[in-house]
Amino acid sequence: MSRVAMEKKAAFTLPRGATGFFRTEDGPLPETDLRALRSALYAAARAAGGQVGELEERTYPRTFHTAAVTEGAREWIILCHAHHPWIAFAQERRDWYTEEFRAPPPWAHAFTDPGFVVLDRTELTAPLADIDTSVLTRGEWREVRFYGITTLGGVLFNSWD
Repeated sequence: MSRVAMEKKAAFTLPRGATGFFRTEDGPLPETDLRALRSALYAAARAAGGQVGELEERTYPRTFHTAAVTEGAREWIILCHAHHPWIAFAQERRDWYTEEFRAPPPWAHAFTDPGFVVLDRTELTAPLADIDTSVLTRGEWREVRFYGITTLGGVLFNSWD
């Protein structure tokens, strides 16, 4: 953790698996429950008065699943971390994100009710200096630096290849 984050008490603590990397000796990473995600998507669509769009399951090297909920003519892109129950909202489908997040819609509670954690744009665009990154390995830091990642959202919703 950076000195600044320690002095301010980090707003977010990265757990093992946040980057999608794992070490064999630490065992496999947890997996987000896709059935719970699908249920939450349908609850969100009902709350929005809309429909569920395509759910694209994570494929290597991406660290997240992508889905959509349409609300009238508006489409909301939903990102769900593959290893931790984090939800974010974005403008468009991409293979990685840095700061392209949206504020959660009013119906985001459809994800928190079954136990997902909805991250808002302010959290996702927080600089890594404000995050407790003490769990990251040297290899993870190498990737972060190589790809120029500077935000929490960039670490969580990425496609390291």
